[in-house]
Parts: sequence; structure tokens; C-alpha cells
Amino acid sequence: MATNELLYEEESYRIRGACFEVYREKGCGFAEPVYQECMEIELRLQDIPNVPQKKLPLDYKGTPLRLCYEPDFICYDKIILELKAGTDLTDEHRAQLQNYLKATGLQRGLLVDFGHYPKLQIERIVNTRGRCARQDWGHEPTTAG
Repeated sequence: MATNELLYEEESYRIRGACFEVYREKGCGFAEPVYQECMEIELRLQDIPNVPQKKLPLDYKGTPLRLCYEPDFICYDKIILELKAGTDLTDEHRAQLQNYLKATGLQRGLLVDFGHYPKLQIERIVNTRGRCARQDWGHEPTTAG
């Protein structure tokens, strides 16, 4: 991979497109489960491979924990898609996605906030060598007319 290429950029582009489509159709103001269901439908319609709410086992010093993590989606078996419906993305949301990346060993995650008006918020979190980098994408709504 060339140094100027982003990790899984084509796949991420398609996932972001599905998020933009859901936001275009539903806008903001719904609870997270509504966006979860809409994303399940849109990912299927766009033929994006995904597993919704896959249980991820956790351990502590080699001992399995009873609790599991459940990211909203794992797409293409390599990208975690985590949905929110608040007023803004927070450091707690970013930490949650970083923990999902650590728990799965995956390197890329997308954190999406459908509740932020007037645009969809998307942040890319990349976990490599224990460091997490972040990039923001936004989407201004379009008006039909």
C-alpha cells in the first residue's frame, strides 16, 4: 500500500455512501435503533457485506469475561461501523470504537452520528500499532426542488 493510500478506502467510501443515503432519507431526530434498522436495509440494498451486532468475546489476562462487546456492524469482515444518534460525537464514543478495534484486532472503524444537524458526522478511526488516528467527514443535506 502506498503511503498516500488510506486503509480500505474503497470499502469505506461505499459504507459512507450508504450512511449518506440513510441520512438523506431519514434526516436527524430519530433514536439510534431506527438508524440501525435503516442501515441494515441500506447495506443489504447496496450489497455491502456486513454482520450486525456481532458478539465479540472479551478476556482479562487470558480469562474469558461473561460480557461481550457488540459493535453495530462489521462490514467486509474488516471495518467496524458504529452508529450514534446524539448531538455530537464525544471522546467516549471514540474510545468505545477504539476498544472494539482492539477487541477484534481490526484496524479500521467508522463512527457515524445521525443526530447532528445540519449534517451527518462521520469519523474514521484507524488503529495501528496501538495508535489511533481520526479523520472527520461531514455531509450537508441537499434540498430537492
